[in-house]
Amino acid sequence: MQIAYWIVAALLAIVYLYSGAVKIVRSPEKLQPMMGWVASTPLAAVRAIGVVEVLGVLGLILPPLTGVATWLALAAAIGLVLVQIGGITVHLARGEARVIGFNVALLVLAGVEVWLATVWL
Repeated sequence: MQIAYWIVAALLAIVYLYSGAVKIVRSPEKLQPMMGWVASTPLAAVRAIGVVEVLGVLGLILPPLTGVATWLALAAAIGLVLVQIGGITVHLARGEARVIGFNVALLVLAGVEVWLATVWL
């Protein structure tokens, strides 16, 4: 179960480190072509989502790696589930149902990670 945890954590880390870092550092003009919702969202909220994604990755990796506060891995996985629920909600509200496939895949992976994170409790 620990091997499965690390595999899923690595997949989520790749996606969320990139996605979160992009939201934190890029201008809204550069984000908009790949994230249309940015135009109607305050920049502070976009940056906050990016920070939450990066913190989620840190929560998945550091506590189990160090053995300190390992319950944070479960909290981080739950947080990433909530991020994807929010993303799917935004896409559906904008009439972008055709683009939620990746969000659904990430939601499933994060949900599996919630279950796998129980190995650290």
